Amino acid sequence: MRPAHLNAVLDQEFLGAQHDTHTPVMLWGPPGVGKSQIIAQIGERHNVPVIDIRLSQMEPSDLRGIPFREGNSVEWAIPAMLPNAERHGSQGVLFLDEITSAVPSVSAAAYQLILDRRLGEYEVPHGWAIFAAGNRQGDRGVSYTMPAPLANRFSHYEVDLNLDDWVSWAYSYGIDERIIAFLRFRPELLFDFDPAHNPVAFPSPRSWEFAHRALQKFDQSPLILLGSLQACVGGTAGIELKAYMDNLALMPDIDAILRGEKVPAPESIDLQYAVASALISRAVRAKNQTDPINSADVYGHILNYAGAFPQKEMAVLLVSDLLRAVGDDIFAQPEFADWAEAIGDILLY
Repeated sequence: MRPAHLNAVLDQEFLGAQHDTHTPVMLWGPPGVGKSQIIAQIGERHNVPVIDIRLSQMEPSDLRGIPFREGNSVEWAIPAMLPNAERHGSQGVLFLDEITSAVPSVSAAAYQLILDRRLGEYEVPHGWAIFAAGNRQGDRGVSYTMPAPLANRFSHYEVDLNLDDWVSWAYSYGIDERIIAFLRFRPELLFDFDPAHNPVAFPSPRSWEFAHRALQKFDQSPLILLGSLQACVGGTAGIELKAYMDNLALMPDIDAILRGEKVPAPESIDLQYAVASALISRAVRAKNQTDPINSADVYGHILNYAGAFPQKEMAVLLVSDLLRAVGDDIFAQPEFADWAEAIGDILLY
Protein backbone atom coordinates (compact mmCIF):
# COMPACT_ATOMS: atom_id res chain seq x y z
CA MET A 1 0.00 0.00 0.00
CA ARG A 2 1.35 3.43 -0.91
CA PRO A 3 2.33 5.74 1.97
CA ALA A 4 -0.50 8.23 1.39
CA HIS A 5 -3.07 5.46 1.83
CA LEU A 6 -1.21 3.97 4.78
CA ASN A 7 -1.32 7.35 6.51
CA ALA A 8 -5.11 7.31 6.24
CA VAL A 9 -5.28 3.75 7.61
CA LEU A 10 -2.97 4.49 10.53
CA ASP A 11 -4.80 7.70 11.40
CA GLN A 12 -8.03 5.75 11.68
CA GLU A 13 -6.35 3.03 13.74
CA PHE A 14 -4.96 5.68 16.08
CA LEU A 15 -8.43 7.20 16.50
CA GLY A 16 -9.80 3.69 16.95
CA ALA A 17 -7.76 3.36 20.14
CA GLN A 18 -10.01 6.04 21.65
CA HIS A 19 -13.17 4.11 20.75
CA ASP A 20 -12.14 0.47 21.35
CA THR A 21 -11.98 -0.33 17.62
CA HIS A 22 -8.18 -0.37 17.34
CA THR A 23 -6.37 -3.30 15.71
CA PRO A 24 -2.57 -3.47 16.07
CA VAL A 25 -0.88 -2.86 12.69
CA MET A 26 2.30 -4.43 11.30
CA LEU A 27 4.17 -2.65 8.50
CA TRP A 28 6.40 -4.74 6.24
CA GLY A 29 9.00 -3.45 3.83
CA PRO A 30 12.66 -3.42 2.78
CA PRO A 31 15.20 -1.24 4.59
CA GLY A 32 15.08 2.49 4.00
CA VAL A 33 11.54 2.88 2.62
CA GLY A 34 10.36 5.02 5.54
CA LYS A 35 8.40 2.63 7.77
CA SER A 36 9.59 4.26 10.98
CA GLN A 37 9.01 7.74 9.60
CA ILE A 38 5.41 6.90 8.65
CA ILE A 39 4.76 6.01 12.29
CA ALA A 40 6.57 9.10 13.58
CA GLN A 41 4.38 11.29 11.38
CA ILE A 42 1.27 9.98 13.16
CA GLY A 43 2.57 11.50 16.37
CA GLU A 44 3.31 14.77 14.58
CA ARG A 45 -0.13 14.99 12.97
CA HIS A 46 -2.00 14.25 16.21
CA ASN A 47 0.49 15.96 18.54
CA VAL A 48 0.95 12.86 20.70
CA PRO A 49 4.09 11.04 21.89
CA VAL A 50 5.48 8.04 20.02
CA ILE A 51 7.34 5.56 22.23
CA ASP A 52 9.76 3.68 19.98
CA ILE A 53 10.83 0.33 21.43
CA ARG A 54 13.47 -1.60 19.48
CA LEU A 55 12.72 -5.22 20.32
CA SER A 56 15.88 -6.39 18.53
CA GLN A 57 17.95 -4.81 21.32
CA MET A 58 16.05 -6.37 24.22
CA GLU A 59 15.96 -9.38 26.47
CA PRO A 60 12.61 -10.87 27.59
CA SER A 61 13.04 -9.36 31.06
CA ASP A 62 13.33 -5.89 29.51
CA LEU A 63 9.65 -6.09 28.60
CA ARG A 64 8.37 -8.23 31.46
CA GLY A 65 10.22 -6.24 34.10
CA ILE A 66 12.43 -7.23 37.02
CA PRO A 67 11.04 -9.30 39.93
CA PHE A 68 11.50 -8.03 43.47
CA ARG A 69 10.39 -9.29 46.87
CA GLU A 70 7.49 -7.58 48.58
CA GLY A 71 6.90 -9.27 51.92
CA ASN A 72 6.23 -12.92 51.21
CA SER A 73 5.37 -12.26 47.57
CA VAL A 74 7.25 -11.45 44.38
CA GLU A 75 6.21 -8.34 42.52
CA TRP A 76 7.33 -7.14 39.09
CA ALA A 77 8.84 -3.72 38.45
CA ILE A 78 7.13 -2.36 35.35
CA PRO A 79 9.66 -0.98 32.79
CA ALA A 80 9.55 2.82 32.68
CA MET A 81 9.79 2.79 28.87
CA LEU A 82 6.24 1.41 28.52
CA PRO A 83 3.44 3.97 28.12
CA ASN A 84 2.12 5.44 31.33
CA ALA A 85 -0.86 7.79 31.30
CA GLU A 86 0.53 9.96 34.08
CA ARG A 87 3.99 10.35 32.56
CA HIS A 88 3.24 10.24 28.83
CA GLY A 89 -0.38 11.34 28.50
CA SER A 90 -3.70 9.66 27.80
CA GLN A 91 -3.08 9.25 24.06
CA GLY A 92 -0.09 8.14 22.04
CA VAL A 93 1.55 5.47 19.91
CA LEU A 94 3.48 2.45 21.15
CA PHE A 95 5.78 1.53 18.26
CA LEU A 96 7.50 -1.85 18.29
CA ASP A 97 10.20 -1.34 15.67
CA GLU A 98 12.45 -4.06 14.22
CA ILE A 99 10.06 -6.67 15.59
CA THR A 100 11.15 -9.26 13.01
CA SER A 101 14.75 -8.86 14.22
CA ALA A 102 13.86 -9.74 17.81
CA VAL A 103 14.90 -13.15 19.07
CA PRO A 104 11.93 -15.52 19.49
CA SER A 105 11.99 -15.30 23.29
CA VAL A 106 11.50 -11.53 23.12
CA SER A 107 8.73 -11.69 20.51
CA ALA A 108 7.00 -14.30 22.69
CA ALA A 109 7.06 -11.83 25.60
CA ALA A 110 5.30 -9.32 23.34
CA TYR A 111 2.34 -11.60 22.52
CA GLN A 112 0.19 -10.55 25.47
CA LEU A 113 1.23 -6.91 25.19
CA ILE A 114 0.10 -6.70 21.56
CA LEU A 115 -3.22 -8.53 21.64
CA ASP A 116 -4.44 -8.15 25.23
CA ARG A 117 -2.73 -4.78 25.82
CA ARG A 118 -1.39 -6.23 29.05
CA LEU A 119 1.87 -7.66 30.34
CA GLY A 120 1.47 -9.20 33.77
CA GLU A 121 0.12 -6.42 35.99
CA TYR A 122 0.89 -3.74 33.41
CA GLU A 123 -1.82 -2.49 31.05
CA VAL A 124 -1.40 -0.26 27.98
CA PRO A 125 -3.39 2.94 28.69
CA HIS A 126 -6.68 3.40 26.90
CA GLY A 127 -6.13 5.74 23.94
CA TRP A 128 -2.74 4.33 22.97
CA ALA A 129 -2.38 2.65 19.56
CA ILE A 130 0.05 -0.21 18.97
CA PHE A 131 2.00 -0.33 15.70
CA ALA A 132 4.99 -2.43 14.64
CA ALA A 133 7.39 -2.61 11.69
CA GLY A 134 10.00 -4.96 10.33
CA ASN A 135 11.91 -6.20 7.30
CA ARG A 136 10.96 -9.17 5.19
CA GLN A 137 13.16 -12.25 5.27
CA GLY A 138 14.33 -11.72 1.69
CA ASP A 139 15.70 -8.26 2.47
CA ARG A 140 19.03 -9.54 3.81
CA GLY A 141 18.52 -7.91 7.20
CA VAL A 142 18.68 -9.67 10.56
CA SER A 143 15.25 -11.28 10.46
CA TYR A 144 13.42 -14.16 12.07
CA THR A 145 10.25 -15.77 10.78
CA MET A 146 7.36 -14.16 12.62
CA PRO A 147 5.65 -16.88 14.66
CA ALA A 148 2.07 -17.54 13.62
CA PRO A 149 0.63 -16.66 17.06
CA LEU A 150 2.36 -13.27 16.90
CA ALA A 151 1.46 -12.64 13.24
CA ASN A 152 -2.18 -13.39 14.01
CA ARG A 153 -2.22 -10.51 16.49
CA PHE A 154 -1.76 -7.88 13.75
CA SER A 155 -3.34 -6.57 10.60
CA HIS A 156 -0.55 -6.57 7.99
CA TYR A 157 0.36 -3.95 5.39
CA GLU A 158 3.31 -3.87 3.00
CA VAL A 159 4.80 -0.45 2.31
CA ASP A 160 4.87 0.24 -1.44
CA LEU A 161 7.02 3.07 -2.73
CA ASN A 162 5.29 5.86 -4.62
CA LEU A 163 7.26 8.72 -6.14
CA ASP A 164 4.40 11.24 -5.93
CA ASP A 165 4.01 10.55 -2.20
CA TRP A 166 7.75 10.90 -1.66
CA VAL A 167 7.89 14.14 -3.65
CA SER A 168 5.02 15.57 -1.59
CA TRP A 169 6.87 14.65 1.61
CA ALA A 170 10.18 15.99 0.24
CA TYR A 171 8.76 19.44 -0.53
CA SER A 172 7.15 19.68 2.91
CA TYR A 173 10.41 18.72 4.64
CA GLY A 174 12.61 21.02 2.57
CA ILE A 175 14.57 18.35 0.70
CA ASP A 176 16.96 19.95 -1.81
CA GLU A 177 15.02 20.69 -4.99
CA ARG A 178 17.85 19.30 -7.13
CA ILE A 179 17.35 15.85 -5.61
CA ILE A 180 13.60 16.04 -6.17
CA ALA A 181 14.11 17.07 -9.80
CA PHE A 182 16.69 14.32 -10.35
CA LEU A 183 14.32 11.65 -9.04
CA ARG A 184 11.53 12.99 -11.21
CA PHE A 185 13.96 12.53 -14.12
CA ARG A 186 15.19 9.10 -12.89
CA PRO A 187 12.23 7.72 -10.86
CA GLU A 188 13.62 4.17 -10.85
CA LEU A 189 16.40 5.38 -8.54
CA LEU A 190 14.07 6.30 -5.68
CA PHE A 191 14.71 2.76 -4.44
CA ASP A 192 17.22 0.43 -6.03
CA PHE A 193 18.20 -2.42 -3.73
CA ASP A 194 19.28 -5.87 -4.88
CA PRO A 195 19.39 -8.27 -1.89
CA ALA A 196 21.48 -10.69 -3.93
CA HIS A 197 24.39 -8.22 -4.01
CA ASN A 198 23.74 -6.78 -0.54
CA PRO A 199 25.30 -3.33 -1.18
CA VAL A 200 26.31 -1.17 1.77
CA ALA A 201 25.08 2.08 0.16
CA PHE A 202 22.09 2.11 -2.18
CA PRO A 203 19.31 4.48 -3.26
CA SER A 204 16.32 4.54 -0.90
CA PRO A 205 14.05 7.24 0.54
CA ARG A 206 16.20 7.20 3.67
CA SER A 207 19.52 7.49 1.81
CA TRP A 208 18.21 10.29 -0.44
CA GLU A 209 17.56 12.23 2.74
CA PHE A 210 21.19 11.53 3.66
CA ALA A 211 22.22 12.85 0.24
CA HIS A 212 20.22 16.02 0.95
CA ARG A 213 22.23 16.49 4.14
CA ALA A 214 25.47 15.89 2.24
CA LEU A 215 24.55 18.66 -0.20
CA GLN A 216 24.01 21.09 2.67
CA LYS A 217 27.45 20.29 4.06
CA PHE A 218 29.64 19.75 1.00
CA ASP A 219 28.01 21.69 -1.84
CA GLN A 220 30.85 24.21 -1.77
CA SER A 221 33.53 21.50 -1.57
CA PRO A 222 33.68 20.02 -5.09
CA LEU A 223 36.53 17.64 -4.23
CA ILE A 224 34.42 16.07 -1.48
CA LEU A 225 30.89 16.34 -2.85
CA LEU A 226 30.92 13.39 -5.26
CA GLY A 227 32.39 11.01 -2.70
CA SER A 228 29.90 12.12 -0.05
CA LEU A 229 26.95 11.54 -2.40
CA GLN A 230 28.24 8.10 -3.35
CA ALA A 231 28.66 7.29 0.34
CA CYS A 232 24.92 7.96 0.78
CA VAL A 233 23.25 6.49 -2.32
CA GLY A 234 25.90 4.27 -3.86
CA GLY A 235 28.50 4.73 -6.58
CA THR A 236 26.37 4.81 -9.72
CA ALA A 237 23.49 6.90 -8.35
CA GLY A 238 25.96 9.35 -6.79
CA ILE A 239 27.73 9.88 -10.12
CA GLU A 240 24.42 10.38 -11.94
CA LEU A 241 23.20 12.94 -9.41
CA LYS A 242 26.48 14.87 -9.56
CA ALA A 243 26.41 14.93 -13.39
CA TYR A 244 22.79 16.06 -13.32
CA MET A 245 23.60 18.95 -10.96
CA ASP A 246 26.58 20.00 -13.07
CA ASN A 247 24.19 20.50 -16.00
CA LEU A 248 21.92 22.85 -14.06
CA ALA A 249 24.02 25.88 -15.01
CA LEU A 250 21.93 25.97 -18.19
CA MET A 251 18.68 26.52 -16.28
CA PRO A 252 16.59 29.62 -17.04
CA ASP A 253 16.22 32.44 -14.52
CA ILE A 254 13.71 31.23 -11.88
CA ASP A 255 13.31 34.71 -10.40
CA ALA A 256 12.37 36.07 -13.82
CA ILE A 257 9.66 33.42 -14.14
CA LEU A 258 8.27 34.38 -10.72
CA ARG A 259 8.22 38.04 -11.76
CA GLY A 260 5.96 37.05 -14.62
CA GLU A 261 8.49 37.65 -17.38
CA LYS A 262 8.38 35.63 -20.60
CA VAL A 263 11.01 32.94 -20.18
CA PRO A 264 11.27 30.06 -22.65
CA ALA A 265 11.29 26.54 -21.23
CA PRO A 266 14.52 24.56 -21.65
CA GLU A 267 14.51 21.98 -24.40
CA SER A 268 16.12 19.12 -22.49
CA ILE A 269 13.83 17.00 -20.29
CA ASP A 270 16.26 16.92 -17.35
CA LEU A 271 16.30 20.72 -17.14
CA GLN A 272 12.52 20.85 -17.44
CA TYR A 273 12.28 18.67 -14.34
CA ALA A 274 14.79 20.94 -12.61
CA VAL A 275 12.79 24.07 -13.44
CA ALA A 276 9.56 22.46 -12.24
CA SER A 277 11.17 21.40 -8.96
CA ALA A 278 12.68 24.84 -8.37
CA LEU A 279 9.32 26.53 -8.97
CA ILE A 280 7.51 24.22 -6.53
CA SER A 281 10.16 24.86 -3.88
CA ARG A 282 9.61 28.60 -4.27
CA ALA A 283 5.85 28.08 -4.01
CA VAL A 284 6.28 26.18 -0.74
CA ARG A 285 8.49 28.98 0.61
CA ALA A 286 5.89 31.55 -0.40
CA LYS A 287 3.13 29.54 1.30
CA ASN A 288 5.19 29.40 4.50
CA GLN A 289 5.85 33.15 4.20
CA THR A 290 9.60 32.73 3.95
CA ASP A 291 9.61 34.24 0.47
CA PRO A 292 9.09 38.01 0.07
CA ILE A 293 6.90 37.55 -3.02
CA ASN A 294 3.15 37.28 -2.42
CA SER A 295 2.06 33.64 -2.55
CA ALA A 296 -0.88 34.30 -4.89
CA ASP A 297 1.45 36.00 -7.36
CA VAL A 298 3.85 33.07 -7.16
CA TYR A 299 1.10 30.55 -7.85
CA GLY A 300 -0.23 32.61 -10.73
CA HIS A 301 3.14 33.02 -12.43
CA ILE A 302 3.86 29.29 -12.05
CA LEU A 303 0.50 28.40 -13.59
CA ASN A 304 1.19 30.77 -16.46
CA TYR A 305 4.64 29.29 -16.99
CA ALA A 306 3.20 25.76 -17.15
CA GLY A 307 2.03 26.60 -20.64
CA ALA A 308 5.61 27.26 -21.75
CA PHE A 309 6.56 23.58 -21.66
CA PRO A 310 6.58 21.98 -25.09
CA GLN A 311 5.11 18.76 -23.66
CA LYS A 312 1.70 19.17 -22.02
CA GLU A 313 2.46 16.19 -19.78
CA MET A 314 5.23 18.21 -18.13
CA ALA A 315 2.75 21.02 -17.49
CA VAL A 316 0.36 18.53 -15.84
CA LEU A 317 3.20 17.23 -13.67
CA LEU A 318 4.15 20.76 -12.59
CA VAL A 319 0.59 21.72 -11.64
CA SER A 320 -0.03 18.36 -9.92
CA ASP A 321 3.06 18.85 -7.76
CA LEU A 322 1.97 22.42 -7.06
CA LEU A 323 -1.41 21.17 -5.86
CA ARG A 324 0.19 18.56 -3.60
CA ALA A 325 2.65 21.12 -2.23
CA VAL A 326 0.40 24.11 -1.48
CA GLY A 327 -3.13 22.70 -1.52
CA ASP A 328 -6.41 23.92 -2.94
CA ASP A 329 -5.36 27.59 -2.95
CA ILE A 330 -4.36 27.25 -6.59
CA PHE A 331 -7.99 26.65 -7.60
CA ALA A 332 -8.79 30.25 -6.59
CA GLN A 333 -6.22 31.58 -9.04
CA PRO A 334 -7.71 32.93 -12.30
CA GLU A 335 -4.62 31.54 -14.06
CA PHE A 336 -5.71 28.01 -13.07
CA ALA A 337 -8.90 28.26 -15.13
CA ASP A 338 -6.90 29.46 -18.13
CA TRP A 339 -4.39 26.64 -17.73
CA ALA A 340 -7.10 23.98 -17.28
CA GLU A 341 -8.86 25.13 -20.43
CA ALA A 342 -5.64 25.02 -22.44
CA ILE A 343 -4.74 21.56 -21.14
CA GLY A 344 -8.26 20.13 -21.16
CA ASP A 345 -7.58 17.45 -23.79
CA ILE A 346 -4.82 15.92 -21.67
CA LEU A 347 -6.89 16.03 -18.48
CA LEU A 348 -9.84 14.34 -20.13
CA TYR A 349 -7.58 11.66 -21.57
